[in-house]
Amino acid sequence: MQTSAIVFEQPGALALKRLSLRAPSPADVVVESMFSGISTGTEKMLFQGTMPNFPGMRYPLVPGYETVARVVEAGSASGRVVGDAVFVPGASCFEEAAGLFGANASRLVVPGARTIKLDFDNAEEGALLALAATAHHAVRRAIQPASLVIGHGVLGRLIARIILAIGNPPPTVWETANQRRQDGDGYAVVDPSAEGATMPPMGAVIDASGNVSVIDRAISMLQKRGELILAGFYPGRVSFDFAPAFMREATLAIAAEFSAQDVEAVLALIAAGALSLDGLITHHAAPTDAESAYRTAFEDPDCLKMIIDWRNAA
Repeated sequence: MQTSAIVFEQPGALALKRLSLRAPSPADVVVESMFSGISTGTEKMLFQGTMPNFPGMRYPLVPGYETVARVVEAGSASGRVVGDAVFVPGASCFEEAAGLFGANASRLVVPGARTIKLDFDNAEEGALLALAATAHHAVRRAIQPASLVIGHGVLGRLIARIILAIGNPPPTVWETANQRRQDGDGYAVVDPSAEGATMPPMGAVIDASGNVSVIDRAISMLQKRGELILAGFYPGRVSFDFAPAFMREATLAIAAEFSAQDVEAVLALIAAGALSLDGLITHHAAPTDAESAYRTAFEDPDCLKMIIDWRNAA
């Protein structure tokens, strides 16, 4: 059994290739992908060659962990049935390439227990589930409700939306790019360098930018014993000026991978109508246009989320 897959052959080199898949076990499902998102965090670092050396990382590799697929074969112990729409947060099923994170392919073999059953009216929005769960994890990582979110990309927008969805006061969002500074649904988006961007000391700040240069400014916004939640993924060393953090007795916390509880919470918020995923997917591309799609996703600030549409892939 084979699949068409997006392959990072080495840093900076991308191709659409045919790969062989391992045989499924009774615990596995075989799925045909419909949509997959491009991550501008981890996938960008994998493409650039700046990703830390995680276990199993090597080139060539298949990236991606944001795929919506349909089950076409279901093992007897997979817990799924043919026809199920599922979210696939990654796969490691390729004979000729590493699966890191392995979901940007037309067909995948993955343990059924690893998939998440979906029932979305707009199927492609299911590709945002990992980001939404990551955002929920960051919001819940803060002991106090966050008053400031840094960055108005997809993750920052989801963090702000979830803060509102769980009943907390609307945050302010800082964004330096003009193209991304339009106000959100129920919260303000401002230029941090503009007059009036200064705010009173606050209990919690969440950084969704992944930019180490904002950390000192974020710490300066904290009240005594305030906390800074690092929700981005930072490519190098993270450092900060100690004295301002010392004077505030600041806490720096890292929000890492989402949990099953975050996924359940996000699905419940969506089902209840408290959380919307509208307006976050801005670009689409065919797998054959993957190289230009990845460059657009990484370089164009007008692109919030790029979706690869696998439905007509060969």
